Amino acid sequence: MATIDASFAPNRPARRIDWLGRAATFCYLSIAAGQLLFTAFILAFYYPSSLSGNFAAWNAKPLIKGFVAGDPSGNLFFAVHVMMAAVITFGGLVQLVPAIRNRWPAIHRWNGRLYLLSALMLAIGGLWLTWGRGTWLNLVGALGISLDALLILAFAGLAYRSARARRFAEHRRWALRLFAVASAVWFMRVGYMAWGIATGGAGIGKAMDGPFDIFLAFANSLLPLAVTELYLRAGARGAPTARKGVAALLVAAGIVILAGSAGAWMMMWSPYL
Repeated sequence: MATIDASFAPNRPARRIDWLGRAATFCYLSIAAGQLLFTAFILAFYYPSSLSGNFAAWNAKPLIKGFVAGDPSGNLFFAVHVMMAAVITFGGLVQLVPAIRNRWPAIHRWNGRLYLLSALMLAIGGLWLTWGRGTWLNLVGALGISLDALLILAFAGLAYRSARARRFAEHRRWALRLFAVASAVWFMRVGYMAWGIATGGAGIGKAMDGPFDIFLAFANSLLPLAVTELYLRAGARGAPTARKGVAALLVAAGIVILAGSAGAWMMMWSPYL
């Protein structure tokens, strides 16, 4: 029998399209594409030199403070830091896939533990590299990194506590917030490239002390966190208009992320491979 046209079934409720869910999926896929490029760069550029002990090869790419002769402990710490960055970047993407969480809960749990451990190590390591090793160009940038590290520590603790208490809905909210701030280093690179493409680099100083640098020092964590918060609130109790507005914001964010990720790959990462 032929399919009945919906117009001949007036009592049948129309199926609503979940624009917010679709927009969130698009934004996640945009983030995943960019972060997988970032992970590929870390694996190809940092892993061979770090595992072989050829730390001096890091300086082939401009860094604030990469390899420093006569600083073996600092060099080793930096090596562990960048290698863990690949673990947390890939692990975070896996942790947010509902199919893995639902079908393979054991993988979700163990990957979550590794993700939390990596987040804690990177946050503490970032604080040490900033204030112990002096890996910063200006005080504003150092404060922005420190704020992000403190947010990571706080959200990781809250995500772990809610999971231990089996408050899984609450746990997922804290885990999503953690993912937003734990990705700040990547968001900063994507933000620079997207802004450069759009404006030609207006407001970027030579020592990363221009107006846009100051803005991005804090926005790299606070802006993704704000968008995440809007998404969580719209999904929980948002009116239809609010849900559509947040959906539009997520689509726009996904487009910006795709553009910034492509720019970062072409200008920041692939030239050094």
